[in-house]
Amino acid sequence: MTSLDKTAHTPAHSTNHLAAELTETIRLSAPMALTQLGQIAMMTTDLAFIGRLGDGAVAAAALGHTVFFISFTFGLGIVSAVAPLAAQAFGARDPRQVRRAVRTGLWAALFVSIPTMILPLRGEQILLALGQAPEAARLGQQYLLGLVWGMAPALWFIAIRGFMGAVKRPEPALWITLAAVPANALLVYLLLYGNWGLPRLGLFGAGLSTTIVNIGTFLAALWFVMWRRPFRKYHILVRLWHIDWPLMRQLAAIGSPISLSMLMEYGLFSSAALLMGLIGTSALAAHQVALQVTAILFMVPLGIGMAATVRVGHAVGRSDVDAIQRAGFVALWLGISLAVALTVVVMLWRVNIAELFFGGATTDGVIELTAALLLIGATYFITDAIQTIAAGALRGLNDTRVPLVLAAVSYWLIGFTLACVLGFKTNLGAIGVWIGLSCGTAVYAAALILRFRRLASRFAA
Repeated sequence: MTSLDKTAHTPAHSTNHLAAELTETIRLSAPMALTQLGQIAMMTTDLAFIGRLGDGAVAAAALGHTVFFISFTFGLGIVSAVAPLAAQAFGARDPRQVRRAVRTGLWAALFVSIPTMILPLRGEQILLALGQAPEAARLGQQYLLGLVWGMAPALWFIAIRGFMGAVKRPEPALWITLAAVPANALLVYLLLYGNWGLPRLGLFGAGLSTTIVNIGTFLAALWFVMWRRPFRKYHILVRLWHIDWPLMRQLAAIGSPISLSMLMEYGLFSSAALLMGLIGTSALAAHQVALQVTAILFMVPLGIGMAATVRVGHAVGRSDVDAIQRAGFVALWLGISLAVALTVVVMLWRVNIAELFFGGATTDGVIELTAALLLIGATYFITDAIQTIAAGALRGLNDTRVPLVLAAVSYWLIGFTLACVLGFKTNLGAIGVWIGLSCGTAVYAAALILRFRRLASRFAA
């Protein structure tokens, strides 16, 4: 072994690699997480304005958004596969393959949005079939009629955002999202209420505002990739009309399990809300607040998970075995550290958080119950962070089918079963439901970590 080889294996050299990996992961994940928080901010703004129309309008918008989100998720998972494919091509220094991945993702977004638009366009009939009140179903359909036309532009933006992250330049997506937040608020204000001489469109106007913003964000992202460095050198629109069917099948094979996994998780928490409704109104209200806090906290590890996909994909592309494991586990430890810190803050301020949502009201002990759920959910916050980062690392390896099976077993066979048993067969009630959710998520997180270790070792062999 030469002196250079010995130097390459010294602890100091390994430390330098870890420090460099940590720096790159933070640099990628910070704008990605902030972009996700921007999306949450837009949704919150919509609800704040719609809330002035009354509780019925808020409930109808929530029902409509649920129908839309289920449809949107089918495309979201497939388009999410652009990031690992483009990252692997970037790591292999193959710009042509990067372009193919993005171009195929744009076509996939169009193909999947056309059939999935049918569900929102039939939203009123679906909501009535699910037993919702006729007025809520009618208002929900108005919201969906404005919202549905933004599905394809939103998916196109996600495909381009994945490309930006894959080439290690996620910042423009953040800038676009930050500009979209006030633009969305202004449009909702104008079209929802009919201000500045514009017609009062109600919930249809709120949905239409989101569609206009989705179109605007896509066009802004497209401008960046066509005219700004380093994106323009990839010429992603070259031979746009040539559909790469083999890569389309690969994109669908990777992305479809992601969509199904997302729907399983979303379905679990929708079912948990139904269980809480059976327990009582206070339990349901406390559950929704705890879930909203979770959704906000989730944006940080989600950004780290997206960065893990890119970093692992880069390492796969250049066949760097050590870097694959390093990228995955550095992202995991970063996510765990931040999740623990955020969880401690929530635990210390849990009562204040509950009072913030309920305005200081203490009817039926809902504040105390919310605070208790936030305390019980401390382990869930951390394990949820671990599972999303581990899943992101596995996507960098194009591994999505086995995680789908693990999600089914962990979330439904274990988590939902425990939630039912502890919630209704013991005196724990709402707290028991959350313990069940936490256990299912913990099993899923542990299984994904073991899966990543196994695949990384197999790649090394």
